[in-house]
Amino acid sequence: MTRYISLLLATLACCPDATGCTSAIVSAQASASGRPLLWKNRDTSATDNKIEYIAAGSPGEYDYVGLFNASDRNCEQAWMGMNSAGFAVMNTASYNLKDDNVPASKMDREGYVMSHALKHCRTVDDFGRLLDVLPRPMGVEANFGVIDACGNGAYFECNNHSYTRYNLDDAPDGVLVRTNYSHSGEQGKGYGQIRERNALHLLKPYSGNASVEPYTFTDVLSCSFYHDLYGRDMAETPGCQWLIDQDFIPRYTTTATVVIEGVSSIGPDAEGEPGRRYVMWTALGYPPCAQVVPVWCSPEGVDEGLRGLQPGGTSRLCDEAKARKQEVFSAPDGNRQRYIRLSTLKNSLGTGYLQHFRNLNMQTYRRMRRSNNLEK
Repeated sequence: MTRYISLLLATLACCPDATGCTSAIVSAQASASGRPLLWKNRDTSATDNKIEYIAAGSPGEYDYVGLFNASDRNCEQAWMGMNSAGFAVMNTASYNLKDDNVPASKMDREGYVMSHALKHCRTVDDFGRLLDVLPRPMGVEANFGVIDACGNGAYFECNNHSYTRYNLDDAPDGVLVRTNYSHSGEQGKGYGQIRERNALHLLKPYSGNASVEPYTFTDVLSCSFYHDLYGRDMAETPGCQWLIDQDFIPRYTTTATVVIEGVSSIGPDAEGEPGRRYVMWTALGYPPCAQVVPVWCSPEGVDEGLRGLQPGGTSRLCDEAKARKQEVFSAPDGNRQRYIRLSTLKNSLGTGYLQHFRNLNMQTYRRMRRSNNLEK
C-alpha cells in the first residue's frame, strides 16, 4: 500500500493538469488603450514565483524583466518576460504536439528558450528565426506567444523539430487564446479545451467593442469561476458554500497572472528602446487573493515585493498570497486543494479577498494610468 501511494503521488505530481496555463494575445485594435496585450495565467507545481530585472551580459544583448521560479537562483529560465527592445514572450505547455521518442530528461526546455529569446530577439520574426536555428531536438512542446513594438503578435505551436505559426493579424476579432493543447496538434488530445472556451466567452463582451484591458485579465478572467459546460459562473450559485476546483481559469495550481502591455506600433525601422515603455502588470500567487503591481524594464522597475528577496529566495507578495490561498482551500476533511470556500472570496459584508483585491487593483490601474500617461 505504501508503494502504491508513493506511485500515485508521483503520478499526480507529473500530471499535465498540474502544469497547465491559460493565455491570450490581444491586438492594439481590440484593446482599450490601443496597445497590444500578452497575458498568461500560470499554472505550475512551482508555487513560489518572483520577478527580476536582468541586465544585458554581452554586447548585442538586451536587458529584460522576467517571471522566474523562486528556486531559480541564477534566473536561467524565464517563464514570461519583456525586453528593452519591445519583444515579449510567454508559453503554455502543450500535450498534443510531441511526435517522437525524446526522453523526458531532455524536455521542458521552454524556460531556457525564452530567456535566450529575451536576450536576443527584437521582433516576432526574430523569434521565428531563432526557432529555425535551435539545435534539434529543441526539448520543447509548447505554444509560445509573442508580441513586438512593430504591432506584430503570434503563437508558435512548437515541438522538438518544427512549429506552426498563427499570426494575430489573422484573428478576426483581434484575439488569440491558447491553453494546453495546440490547434495544429493531434485532434482530441491535450488539455484545457474547457478553459479555452471559458476565456473566449469571458473576453467576447470586451473584444467586441475594443475594450480589453489588463484588468480584464488579472481581475476578470483570472478571478472568474465561469464554467463552459454549465454555461454560468459557478460561484454565483444560490446557497453554494463550497466549490469543486475543476476546469476554471484560476486553479489551485495557479501561481501568477501577468499581462504585458506593449506600445502602439512604432514601425519596423524605428530605433531606441520601446520596451522601456512597456508595462508588465503582475499579480503573484492565486489571482483571487493577489495584488497587481506594475513592472517596467529598468533597474528600478521591479517592486521589491515581487523580487526574490525573502529567506529562501521567495518574494514577499507571493508569500502573502499563498497564505491567503490556504484560507480559500480549507475544507475540514481530506482533499483540501480540491474545494474552494466561497465565503473567503465573496461575502455579504464585502470583505472577501476577491472583493478586496478587485477594488485595490482597480485603484492601482487608475492611478498608474493617470500618472504614466497610459491612456489611449
